This record gives sequence, structure tokens and C-alpha cells, in this order.
Amino acid sequence: MRRFTAKNFTLQSGTTVPELHIAFEIYGELNANRDNLVVFPTYYTGRQTSNAPYFAAGRALDPARHCILVPCLIGNSESSSPSNTDGAFAGANFPKVTLHDNVRLQRALVNAVCPVEQIALVTGWSMGGCQAFEWAAQCGDGVARALPFCATAKCSTHNHVFLEGVKAALTADQDWHGGHYDAPPEKGLRAFGRAYAGWAYSSTYFDKALYSQRGFKDVDALLSDWEEDHLSWDANDLLCKLWTWQHADISANARFSGDLSTALRSITAKMIVMPSQTDMYFNAENSAADSAQIPNAEFRPFPSAWGHCAATPSAPDPAFFAFFDQAIEDLMAR
Repeated sequence: MRRFTAKNFTLQSGTTVPELHIAFEIYGELNANRDNLVVFPTYYTGRQTSNAPYFAAGRALDPARHCILVPCLIGNSESSSPSNTDGAFAGANFPKVTLHDNVRLQRALVNAVCPVEQIALVTGWSMGGCQAFEWAAQCGDGVARALPFCATAKCSTHNHVFLEGVKAALTADQDWHGGHYDAPPEKGLRAFGRAYAGWAYSSTYFDKALYSQRGFKDVDALLSDWEEDHLSWDANDLLCKLWTWQHADISANARFSGDLSTALRSITAKMIVMPSQTDMYFNAENSAADSAQIPNAEFRPFPSAWGHCAATPSAPDPAFFAFFDQAIEDLMAR
């Protein structure tokens, strides 16, 4: 894992941070024409290696043919985060960072480590897909193609409310202390994981016990797995990224002044917008509305009962990777 550092970076909030770091890795190399760069940002609770299942030898995204840059989201515990920052911005005092800030940093990273005139593709799942939307809106002709999956251009009110619920579950822990905890708020982290699991899949997923396809003998086994996963995270890091997610909006900047329709219509990249049909928070209806306003976008929902986690890299709907690879191939041919 490599690291890129930006000095004296001023965030959208107006706060200037002496140093911000992006953890990243590059898989493959730029070709002679420098037209094979793929930017693949990480997602909520995604670490640097988390995107690896989406690409491999012989797949639609292949490091033998593509230069795949994976930059890590601020707050993911590897890039600058509350848990790894010292001094005035440590822990609960870490500044508020938007996706616009993240993509500005990623653009500086691209210019530093693999400069190109045009990025061939930006793609990502969940918050990674939100960053793909942000890239397309920020960079104009600098992005040839974008494929956000299980993501929207703006966090909806319903999505915001879901996140308020899991946040409340975490911060209700008596050991939370406003983020200034001496030991991890374990009860809150467990509650966060359990509350989150109910939103990550669809009602059909639970009604038909599809979790058995992942080896869980019952619902409680699945919930325990979600608990254990979230115990591995720093609570302030989770809430740092959660704030970033809640404020995702490609129009929330000086260029578009909050006009989402104008921001969507400005996108010149060729796009496939690919939700899961049963996603409960990045729902397909909102994705369809985004797609309808982008000039060169195709709306291609993935039919699945697995909800948002239909596309999770660790254990997706068994049909997802073939669907994803076909979409990549179709989009790269345009």
C-alpha cells in the first residue's frame, strides 16, 4: 500500500489541514497511449484491498490490459482518518470531509502518479460509486466513461435517515463520550452492525433465507457476523465516513450551487448507471432519475433479491460479477 500526501489542503468547509494522506495502490501499468487508466475508489468500510475481487486476469478489468488505481476514502483507517491523525485534528476533532474534497485529492493523486489527458473509466460500488458520479461531474471531458453501481449522485433524504439510525445506535453507548472514548464503544459498534444489516439486504433476501447461500445457518449468525465486522473499525472513523456519505451531492459546490439537474446534465462521460433493483437506500428509482438527466447514460439495473449487498465484493449475488463484467465490456467498447 502506497501513500500520497497533500500539504495545506483547504477543505470545502474552509478548514485547512496541514497534511492529508490518501492510501492507494496501482494494479497494472499505463500503456504507451496512456489511455487505459481506471480509477476505482473504495466504499464505506472498504480498505485498500477490498476492491480486488472486481478485477483479475481474464476479467473485464484486467491489470494486464488496464492500469487500475484504487484510492482509499478519507476516513477508511488507511487514508487520513480520525484514528490515525495526531494533534488538533485527532479523533472526534477530525474535520468534515466531503466527496468533493475526496475527488479533488484523488485528482491530485492521478496527476502525481499516473498523469493522463483522459481517464478511461471511473467506477465503484456504494460510496465508491458516489465518487464515480463526483468524478464525472467535476472533471468533464477528463473522464471518458463512468460506471457507478449501487450508488446515486446525491444522498437521498431516506438514505440520510437510515444513516441517522445506525449513528444513533453507536452513539447511545455509555462509553461513547462524544467520540472522546478511552476504549472502543463495543456495545455501540455491535448495535451499529446489527442495525445496518437490516438495511443492507431486501425483505425477500430474509424471507427466502438467501443468507444460507453465504453459509449462515440462521439470521442470528448473519447478525453476529455484522457485529464482528464492525468491531474491527474505529468508531470515529465510521462516523467520519458516515458524515461524508450523508452529504454526498455532486451539485454541492461553487460550480453548480446545489442545482442537481444542472450538474447531471453537465456530465459528458459515457455512463452506465447500475443499481441493484432491491437496494433499500441507494434505490433504483433514484438511480433511474439520475440516469435520465445524464446525456450519455444508460440505466441498467441488476435484478437481484440481495439488496445493496448484491454487489458487495466479499460475497455478492452469485450472478453479479458476470453482469458487472458485461457492463464494463459494453461501456469500454463505446
